[in-house]
Amino acid sequence: MKLKYSKEIKGAKEQGKPILAMESTIIAHGMPYPQNLNYALEAESVCKSIGVTPATIAIIEGTICVGLEEEELEILSLSKDIKKVSMSELGIATSLGWNGATTVSATMHVAKKNSIEVFATGGIGGVHKNADQTFDISQDLAALSSLSMVVVSAGAKSVLDLPKTVELLETLGVCLVGFKTDEFPSFYSRSSGLKKVTEVHNVEEVSNVFLNNRSLETLGATLVVNPIPAESEIPIETMNPIINGAMVELKKRGIGGKVVTPFLLNYIYEKTEGRSLDANISLALNNVQLGAKVAKFLFEKNS
Repeated sequence: MKLKYSKEIKGAKEQGKPILAMESTIIAHGMPYPQNLNYALEAESVCKSIGVTPATIAIIEGTICVGLEEEELEILSLSKDIKKVSMSELGIATSLGWNGATTVSATMHVAKKNSIEVFATGGIGGVHKNADQTFDISQDLAALSSLSMVVVSAGAKSVLDLPKTVELLETLGVCLVGFKTDEFPSFYSRSSGLKKVTEVHNVEEVSNVFLNNRSLETLGATLVVNPIPAESEIPIETMNPIINGAMVELKKRGIGGKVVTPFLLNYIYEKTEGRSLDANISLALNNVQLGAKVAKFLFEKNS
């Protein structure tokens, strides 16, 4: 397996500085250009302002990259030939020389293999609507159930079956806590009606939950759901009819597999006249900020 650290990650590893993992699918498949590149650069800037080194993870010509140089971020942002790589495809991508953007599951796996314990993303995958017929369930849940690390997200993507996703997280033994909330957020919206989350109030409590989970050798991640900032949210009453319309259109066109999420994001972008993209950027940066603070706290506590 070919592995490359960016200059900053190599320095952080040598000097023992805190690192935050970030995924690249949000850049290659979650946003249009140039907003995706601007987001990627701003996310890295947010990390650095907190004293944490950003490790955006991707695959460039079959090499797993932990941390990206600016020209590599530009490749991910501009190219139309970036494959979406999940955990189960890492071996294929590295063997066949792919350019690939890592999903939550793949990013978690690579981060864990490289001793990075905190990861920030936009929203996790989960149980898709009509999964009782399609069995379409994201590999993200498998990774969350088996890899011990902190994962910060704005809940699961709102196009999913959120009640089933929360139930499956519980079944799989994933430790679920809400940052200043007792409700599972629904990505674009702060609420979902699912009050099945234990609230934690600060970075220290998040870190202590993770450290105790690790010392007890419980399986799986500590999933921290962090609601979108109030000023950026699209109320659930606005989003639900749009999502329902998107699902009808999805079925009508017979779309399935990996293209489902990009199609839904684009449909929602059009119906919200761009508000969904602004919300996506806001919630993702909010998660990066919290993730970086957790990474720094854990580093200082372990020092």
